[in-house]
Formats: sequence, structure tokens, C-alpha cells
Amino acid sequence: MIDWWTGLPETLDQVWLRLNRGVADRRACARHPTLATLGARGPEARIVVLRGVDKSLAELSVHTDLRSAKVSELSAEPRASLLIWEQKTRLQIRLRVNVSVKSGKPAATDWQQVPETARKVYGAHPAPGSPMEKPEQLVQHSDPMAFAVLVCRMTEIETLYLGDGLHRRAIFRRDNAWAGSWIAP
Repeated sequence: MIDWWTGLPETLDQVWLRLNRGVADRRACARHPTLATLGARGPEARIVVLRGVDKSLAELSVHTDLRSAKVSELSAEPRASLLIWEQKTRLQIRLRVNVSVKSGKPAATDWQQVPETARKVYGAHPAPGSPMEKPEQLVQHSDPMAFAVLVCRMTEIETLYLGDGLHRRAIFRRDNAWAGSWIAP
């Protein structure tokens, strides 16, 4: 059996394994990637929750409030990056994506999958990022019209394995049918 980090196909398989695990297992490292966007004040980064993976389309999905800053940032500049760090295996996964925002009727099926207890964060008043005098002023309100799905279409997958003695870095590109190549760490 080959160690996954020594072969390009095996490395790419590990990425998909971890992404799928991120959707299915709340404790998986890929469950909470960091999403980086470009905002009016420069780069912005925040933790999001991975909600869906479609390998055949090379797409990931994340839920958010339609009124959040990341939605307006992605509307202005749809290119973004997702970063996953798995301490146990010393694996970094960086995903370059183009993001589209799905809301309203196109997001209705996704909304039906959101547990009732989680729906109350979509539509709270005031809107995300708005000033408040005290946290108790937040009024949670379930509003499907405030719900959005960020559909992240991958353009590149980059991995960095921090192995003992030898680090391995690889890049896989959509425009090259996901054929990988090694790059210097």
C-alpha cells in the first residue's frame, strides 16, 4: 500500500475524503474551513461551516445570512479561497474558488435541510455586522429570505503535507482536468 502523500492521485483522493468527512462529521477539521475574500478594507477571513460537497461538479457549499458582508464582498469579487488545516496529519488544503450566491427560490431546497433550531440565525435583527449597544439586543428571527448558499466552484486545489524530513506540496487545476503536479514547498 502506498502512503497517500507520495502519489498525486492518492493525495487528491485524500482531499475529497476529507471534504466529504467535513460535511458528515461535526468534529472533522474540514467542517470549519477559513473563507478568505476581498473586502473594501482589504483581505477578510472568517470561519464558515462546510455544508455540501459535489465532487462531480467540484463544488462546495456554505450557508450564510444574505445580509452579511461576505455576500457583498463576493458579489464584487467572486474569487475567494478556503483553507483547511488538519493538525493530526499535518496537512494543509487550500482551495481557490469562484463563488456564486444562491438565495430566495433557488435556495429553498437548501433551506428545507436547515434544522429548525439553526434557522433562527438567518434573519436576526440587527443584520450581521450592525452595531449594537449590548448583545441582548439581538432578536433572532427565522427568515428564509435572509438565507443564502455560497456555491464555491473550485478552480485549484493545493496541498501541503508537512512530513517528517520531507514536505510535499502539490497543485491540481480544473483547467488541467485535475491532473496534479508537484511544486516546491
